[in-house]
Amino acid sequence: MKMLFREARITDIPQIQVVRNLVKENILSNPALVTDKDCENYLVNRGKGWVCEIDGSVVGFAIVDLIDHNVWALFVQPGFDKRGIGKILHDNMLDWYFAQTDSTIWLSTTPGTRAEKFYHKAGWQKVGLHGRGEIKFEMSVVNWKWK
Repeated sequence: MKMLFREARITDIPQIQVVRNLVKENILSNPALVTDKDCENYLVNRGKGWVCEIDGSVVGFAIVDLIDHNVWALFVQPGFDKRGIGKILHDNMLDWYFAQTDSTIWLSTTPGTRAEKFYHKAGWQKVGLHGRGEIKFEMSVVNWKWK
């Protein structure tokens, strides 16, 4: 299976939504809260996204927000994890982000998840809590460049 990593397009949104709603951790309490228009806004107006395709299907995606300086989404479809897809999407996203700005970027994730371990291993710093008890992480340009 050949993996293709590329910038996300508006036409990817239906497959992005499928991946987002298949995940087993950081599940949306109400999938209707993240609309196709929201995805389009983040891809076109607020930042940029990337996808990983295998056999023509999106199996992972990452979207970053330059306005609020955060990772809006990074998800890999169950069954396609542990292949390095998340790390490549993550690294492509942060390389692009820090080429645009020196502003520290943040994200939040549910405690005790594989995502929490992933971000810790990737060099993100825990800085507190966010929202409904999620862990807030930050990454500075200095920490990213010295990674």
